[in-house]
Amino acid sequence: MKGRSVILDEIAGRKAAALMVDGRLDDLLIDPPDDLPAPGAIFRAVVDRQMKGQGGVFLRLPEGRAFLRQAKGLRPGQGLLVQVTGFAEEGKAVPVTPRLLFKSRYAIVTPDAPGFNISRTIRDEDERDRLLETAHAAMAGSVDHLGVILRSACEGVAAEAVTEDIAIMRGLAEDILAEPAEGAPELLLDAPDAHTRAWRDWSDPDPDQVIDRPGCFADTGVLEAIDALAGPAPLPGGGSVFAEPTRAMVAVDVNTGPDTSPAAGLKANIAAARALPRLLRLGGLAGQVVVDFAPMPKKDRSALEQVLKSAFRADPVETTLVGWTPLGHAELTRKRERLPLADLLPR
Repeated sequence: MKGRSVILDEIAGRKAAALMVDGRLDDLLIDPPDDLPAPGAIFRAVVDRQMKGQGGVFLRLPEGRAFLRQAKGLRPGQGLLVQVTGFAEEGKAVPVTPRLLFKSRYAIVTPDAPGFNISRTIRDEDERDRLLETAHAAMAGSVDHLGVILRSACEGVAAEAVTEDIAIMRGLAEDILAEPAEGAPELLLDAPDAHTRAWRDWSDPDPDQVIDRPGCFADTGVLEAIDALAGPAPLPGGGSVFAEPTRAMVAVDVNTGPDTSPAAGLKANIAAARALPRLLRLGGLAGQVVVDFAPMPKKDRSALEQVLKSAFRADPVETTLVGWTPLGHAELTRKRERLPLADLLPR
């Protein structure tokens, strides 16, 4: 199956979406259980208590609690609108932010961040001017504190489609912002489901085909590709890379295969660095990531760092290379925007 295909189905009764690129599984989205607040959901929350020493406050949600890394000016009992930014670790509060974003396929409406911005990946000046005019027209008459960001998927799209997209997000933002901050905790906007996120985030470039029918994961090889994630990912030259989540961190091990020479080690490490974003993305793995690369001279670390940074630059989940441990392991931190795949699959 050549090209990019978006495949929509269900897993364990929950919506799921798979992105296949040239017949290979490149991304996978599965709805979380209904009782878990997911990234993008907007709540009216109530300030509970400050956490001394952590620089934040606990908030009450309709069910459970959230943690906001901001305490200045907040008092117990105060209500405020917040948006979920990630999934909570087991036994911990849901991370939230007061900076709301209303994100769609072509545009992101940004309350309290006025102005017009266009994705830097759109470089043609005439196209940027056209999109800027479209955005100004679509936002005319809106409240002063609303801004808009035009996403890379806008490039070459008819003004009418971009205008409609902005208008929908603008209307949604205005409706949510009109809600009173004071009151009982309440869910004001649910997070987008897997099918909506696929339409929103996998549209650049447009897929060659969209397959949406019951059981299509089996017909298109998605289920087989998911099953293959349980084992190590093969690397050129007979090497492999394996990512295993533990309670404290994600441990990644790189093996060179039968050739243990320094050249083979560097080759395997570079291949593993390029494969790592996809491996973590498909596994829904995040938090602290420790990579045990194959043995290599310290002088090769800088080259490997550049490969790692370049590989994660295109990944949708925010990831930061922290540095190297005394034992020679690479340390990364990765935002918890997804649940581990193992927690979403039927057992």
